[in-house]
Amino acid sequence: MCTFAHMKQIIVIGGGAAGFFAAIRCAELDRGAQVIIIERGKDVLGKVKISGGGRCNVTHACFEPKELVKFYPRGSKELLGPFHRFACGDTMAWFEQRGVDTKVEADGRVFPVSDNSQTIIDALTHAAQAAGVRVLTQQRVEKIVQPDSPGAPWLVQCENKVWQPHKLLIATGSNPKIWDQLRALGHQIVPPVPSLFTFHIKDPRIAGLEGISTPLAQVCIPALKLKAEGPLLITHWGLSGPGILRLSAWGARLLAESNYRFTLEVNWLNKNTDQVKDLLDTAKREWARKLVQAHPPVDLPARLWRQLVIAAGIPAELRWADVSKLQIHELMLQLTNCTFLVKGKSAFKEEFVTAGGIHLSEVDFKSFESKLLPGLHFAGEVLDIDAITGGFNFQAAWTGGWIAGEAMAQ
Repeated sequence: MCTFAHMKQIIVIGGGAAGFFAAIRCAELDRGAQVIIIERGKDVLGKVKISGGGRCNVTHACFEPKELVKFYPRGSKELLGPFHRFACGDTMAWFEQRGVDTKVEADGRVFPVSDNSQTIIDALTHAAQAAGVRVLTQQRVEKIVQPDSPGAPWLVQCENKVWQPHKLLIATGSNPKIWDQLRALGHQIVPPVPSLFTFHIKDPRIAGLEGISTPLAQVCIPALKLKAEGPLLITHWGLSGPGILRLSAWGARLLAESNYRFTLEVNWLNKNTDQVKDLLDTAKREWARKLVQAHPPVDLPARLWRQLVIAAGIPAELRWADVSKLQIHELMLQLTNCTFLVKGKSAFKEEFVTAGGIHLSEVDFKSFESKLLPGLHFAGEVLDIDAITGGFNFQAAWTGGWIAGEAMAQ
């Protein structure tokens, strides 16, 4: 019989989604191994707890890997192969096999039917317990030392304990201290910058409209050649919503270099100028006696329409019949080419997502193992992989954890 002292030991640093998934998969496949999660905080799965407003956006209902990778500004090429092995449908099946029913919402996001992130946490913690995974909290890693010879163990030094695992998984997310240690071991770290954030804008056209949203807009930063589409949300600070978040994700590095100061163009209707001019000309003909401010011919919230009408120089008492060609042109520009000066950013709710991390060229994505240091694996946001909002960042964590867990069990 294998004694405890001679058991194969696998350490997972980081008690988040990727770490738990890897530990569970590894322990289920290798019942003879001692699999231990060490977490620096008091609690595990903190990001799972708060994600999706406490509902946990587990994944997204995108089931074709070639389509799925399009949601990842960084990591799309590297994730294509892994997504053929474990992707969104597999995640839904994994949780459903463990008693968690899921649902797909209109925008494709997947949540537990309970609408409670605790359901996901319970499923993960119960699966870990059933597989024999030990979970230790308040274990801050102070030093990682690579094996001094092939087959020798790693050394993971915590404040009151030194571990000597045969294999090691880093799933610590955006942790600068861990990145520093990996850099000291020879890995290249791509400097982190925020990836999902809202834009700070102070402008009379959106002042006082907090909470108003538009169904489909196009947003563009001409100077950086960035463009995205999606719903927009007006906030106390400026603009947010899926359209802005897509722009922030794809432009993460360029926007950081600009110090988050740039000119943003908004096409509120996602229509071209000819289409909008036709709508305005038709309103002028058919609604001649009606007030412009009170009768929008486009699908926009009434209060936003009024502010844009004012910005176009059209008085409150003006009727459609009396609108000049110049005013029609100005209104068309407000609707299709509304220019704002952005001065700063804010984090998007609880989505603390960064671009940056371990350089992807140094990772074997068949096993999520370091190409430089055999026996060292990675999963989650410790890698230079990130996605737009919608469950895609969690999916990268589940996929990486699953594959790394399998590889460590071999």
